[in-house]
Amino acid sequence: MFKYVERGSAFAGVVAMAICFLVGHPTWAAETSEFSDEPIPMKTPDELPARTPPLVEVGPDFLGPGNIPEGIELPTGAVWTPALWVFGSYRTALQYFDRGPTDQLEEWRNRLDLFANVHMTPTERLLVGISPLRDGSDFSGCDLSGSGSDCEWHSDLDVTTVFVEGEFGEIFPNLDPDDSRALDIGFSIGRQLLFFQEGMMLNDTVDGVGVTRDNIILPGIVDLRITGFFGWDNIDREPSLDGGATTLLGLFTETDFRKSTFNLDAAWAIGSSNQNAIGDTFNIGASSVQRVGLYNTAFRVNHSMAFNPAGQKTTDGTLFFAESSTTPAYSHDVAYLNAFLGLDSFTSAARDPIAGGPLARVGILFAGVGLGNYGSALSNDPDDSYGAALGYQKFFNQQRTQLVLELGGRGHIDGANPAAGALGLRLQHALGDRTVLQIDGFASVNEDQADGQGLRAELLFRF
Repeated sequence: MFKYVERGSAFAGVVAMAICFLVGHPTWAAETSEFSDEPIPMKTPDELPARTPPLVEVGPDFLGPGNIPEGIELPTGAVWTPALWVFGSYRTALQYFDRGPTDQLEEWRNRLDLFANVHMTPTERLLVGISPLRDGSDFSGCDLSGSGSDCEWHSDLDVTTVFVEGEFGEIFPNLDPDDSRALDIGFSIGRQLLFFQEGMMLNDTVDGVGVTRDNIILPGIVDLRITGFFGWDNIDREPSLDGGATTLLGLFTETDFRKSTFNLDAAWAIGSSNQNAIGDTFNIGASSVQRVGLYNTAFRVNHSMAFNPAGQKTTDGTLFFAESSTTPAYSHDVAYLNAFLGLDSFTSAARDPIAGGPLARVGILFAGVGLGNYGSALSNDPDDSYGAALGYQKFFNQQRTQLVLELGGRGHIDGANPAAGALGLRLQHALGDRTVLQIDGFASVNEDQADGQGLRAELLFRF
């Protein structure tokens, strides 16, 4: 009855309460919105949903129920519970892409990512990852656009990820038995992903070392985290351009206020003195994430400043970005509207060749798929341009199926490049516990150029 009163009109609610009063509804006096004082019994392991384990488990189960093992106590006072978890994903896709006579493809591509996680505690671990079916941005598979099939298979076992991370205070708890000293200092050393400002400023896997000071409490601030980073190798400055002898310095902060989270980040990519090298770039970015009424919102601004003009791909530019989303009443769906404005030629401090341009966050029409040569429906280059994406994400079939429909467009401030618009969709459906079927498609209209279309079907296996 209360559910009906909440959703019905005020008049209907009054009528319903009057009827209950007149007929002497037996449970009327007992109806209440207060939480019950009766404890809810814990579910037994047999009543919990079946766990989907990783490919290899040695030691304690990953997210397994039951008691925590006693572990091994170190002389520092830390207690480690060693475990080895091997997990990963395999992706295979058939793809058709046509965005003009010089940008066409039909292909079958594959990607395998494997990771071994040596777990000591929730804060201390060693992670090693390889991607054996690709060589950089070249993925194993076949080009199907010709009369025959031109296939290539890679067996590159180069390590794509390897780093150690931990927290000083957790490794040496005897130095601060009552947890009153400022020893919440985290660190990570090795080849690791840097992803800042939602990938607009940084989206690359870099060899380096990072140090984080967490739990800084100041007046009016819930929490402040500061991270410093030094990178010395494996730095990609722009898609398809190797950073060579580039060095990366970064300072990243995240501040939690009561009603918003604010990030202020800076990165300096320092190129070599070689005249043919990529020049220096200083990037600074700020963002604010908050909820305004019924809407989740985020506002970001990123700026790049070029030094050493003799270098390549070092340009000045500013990228403004805004996003908003909401969940329609009585649903789990998401409706969103994102927009951007690029002034001059914004350049990221570092970008992986398969990450695409900085506009992937705008929507599925601007994002790459990270597999093969299938590009984005709309260019994700922000130079002197503006654009937006309006989309709706529908969940159904007991949340095992979702459909995203998106309408987007972009134009150029100086009119040097043609405007474009596109309609795209993404359908994802869970097959069992480990497999997802994904279908992507788009149709685009380009001013003064040929219209575009694309269609792809992918199977994703997680193990």
